[in-house]
Amino acid sequence: MRIRAGYDIAFKCLQDVPMVLMLTVHPSRHKDLVAGHAIRVSPNVRTRDYTDVFGNVCTRLVAPAGLIELRTEFVIEDSGVPDAVMPQAARVPLSEVPDDALTYLLGSRYCDTQKLAELAWSKFGQIDGGWQLVQSICDYVHDRIRFGYQFARGDRTASEGHHERVGVCRDFAHLAIALCRCMNIPARYCTGYLGDIGVPIDPAPMDFSAWFEAYIGGQWYAFDARHNHPRIGRIVIARGRDAADVAISTTFGPTELARFKVLTEEVCAGEVLPLQPYIDAKQNRTSRSVPAAV
Repeated sequence: MRIRAGYDIAFKCLQDVPMVLMLTVHPSRHKDLVAGHAIRVSPNVRTRDYTDVFGNVCTRLVAPAGLIELRTEFVIEDSGVPDAVMPQAARVPLSEVPDDALTYLLGSRYCDTQKLAELAWSKFGQIDGGWQLVQSICDYVHDRIRFGYQFARGDRTASEGHHERVGVCRDFAHLAIALCRCMNIPARYCTGYLGDIGVPIDPAPMDFSAWFEAYIGGQWYAFDARHNHPRIGRIVIARGRDAADVAISTTFGPTELARFKVLTEEVCAGEVLPLQPYIDAKQNRTSRSVPAAV
């Protein structure tokens, strides 16, 4: 299947403001890109990409005073298969955890494991296996936290989410990650696109999504404590220890979010795709068309 995705984001800047953006699809999915996927910036300012310590693509720029607009629209191929379910995936002994996965066993800014260790062992200490343990943690977090955009808070830690029992997708991920780490299972935070593909349409405005990956059975598997069932069409943008590592924008000066729209949807068979028509027209570019998969 093919998925159309992108965003339309704008900031108002009171002065020239350096920014770091994390809005590029993760390199692990670049091979699946069909067309598009260039960050369009208006006004046209110099940008420079680099790769951070977690392997994510970051974009640096200096936004001038006034309105700066960031847009992209792209098409990506996807297997159309829901998240893998592997009950036989075992917990990896600590002595065999790869060196680059060890950091995902440690506490981090929003995953305050030291405050949750006793709780984790009391609730999950008797569960054998790897997949069964991670799924039990997801079940617990899914039932513990009530989702609502009105509950969004940028500084809520995993232990605070457990106590307050409300949050958004990042809070579900942080609590599940922290509990996994307490149980000696490496877990990392993921952010990206997740559309309503194969599920009822959510009437709320679309946003970027957060989920996590756990290292069991010798590889990383995706888990989602908020939805708590396999989903189709995850497009990862970035991975890190928690949300602090993968902020979609980091600004070094006064800014105000003026517009925020995210798009993720399945491309219908036979559909002709104008790539970034609004952006191209505004910047006097010529759009290209790509036939959808049949």
